[in-house]
Amino acid sequence: MSRGGLLTWTPVASDLRFARAYHTCTPIGGKLYVYGGVRSADLKEPPLDDIVTFDPEQNVVKSGPPGGLYRRSHHDAVAVGNKWLCVVGGWDGSQRLSSVLSYDIETGEWASWAEEPHSNPPAGLSSHTCTKISDRELCVVGREGGLRTQRRYASVYTLQVKTGTKTYRYKEEESRTASRSGHSAALLQSDSQHGSRAGWSLYVFGGRESATVDVVGHWKAGTIQEDTATCSRLLEKFSQLVASEKAKREAPKSLRHHSCSVIGPFLVVFGGETLSRSRDAVCNDLYLCDTRYNPMSWFRFPGSDPVHKRVGHRTCLLNDRLYLVGGFSADGKTPCPEICVLDFL
Repeated sequence: MSRGGLLTWTPVASDLRFARAYHTCTPIGGKLYVYGGVRSADLKEPPLDDIVTFDPEQNVVKSGPPGGLYRRSHHDAVAVGNKWLCVVGGWDGSQRLSSVLSYDIETGEWASWAEEPHSNPPAGLSSHTCTKISDRELCVVGREGGLRTQRRYASVYTLQVKTGTKTYRYKEEESRTASRSGHSAALLQSDSQHGSRAGWSLYVFGGRESATVDVVGHWKAGTIQEDTATCSRLLEKFSQLVASEKAKREAPKSLRHHSCSVIGPFLVVFGGETLSRSRDAVCNDLYLCDTRYNPMSWFRFPGSDPVHKRVGHRTCLLNDRLYLVGGFSADGKTPCPEICVLDFL
């Protein structure tokens, strides 16, 4: 995938049920849960309402019950309580939504949650981000408004969720970011020794014609529900990559609908659409951001195999492996049915 043969994406499963883009892929209990998205770039085609699970250890693909009325694309989802797939916002084929859904992985049941009084929701959300702070608190950033509303800025919302009553409440925060769509948000640990607040900060980048990274929120140490997943192999490989002679210092710019995974102190950004290009806009470059130093350092590893070009895809960390799931290919309209894993050569 990269110049010099340092990286490649190796297919581990192929199934037409994975052929989609602008979906979500969420690891829960050792499995990947793929929900929603679209199979066509035709805006007249409605989003999908199905959920598909992949068990990498058993190499088993299963279809869950459809969501019925709950069709979604350009949404976001997080795991809550290691039991629920919590879906926030998205496009249902006719409007942008800010509502919350859940899928119970134990019972296979879908539920539409009720909005609490005094909630201050966005007008609608699509191509936004939803970052898990804890099982009770999420942070939503990004594209907001109805079909004819395009804002110059993106609001930041705290979304309180209660699994016991299946209710939610939005609160708009004072901080804002420049208007973005198809961006990424990464929750990273900050170090007071480097002049920043001790605790955690939420960094937002991409989704516009700029390389600017905005910090839209801070949380004190001990308030974040940390991911305990071990990834020693990936951490070792990424450390070797950024220290190699072939590591080129370059930050992503004008990139949207890419994927972003946080692996220890590294941000792993792959693929996406380059806004500054009118042709051949879909790319297959991999960027590593090393946050161990201040300021953080970006490294670009250019892709060489066009078969790996993706937009509207997802990457997921599970059991020390990084998976690439779905997305449109180089033409921006053909859905990819493979699940691949990142390998080091």
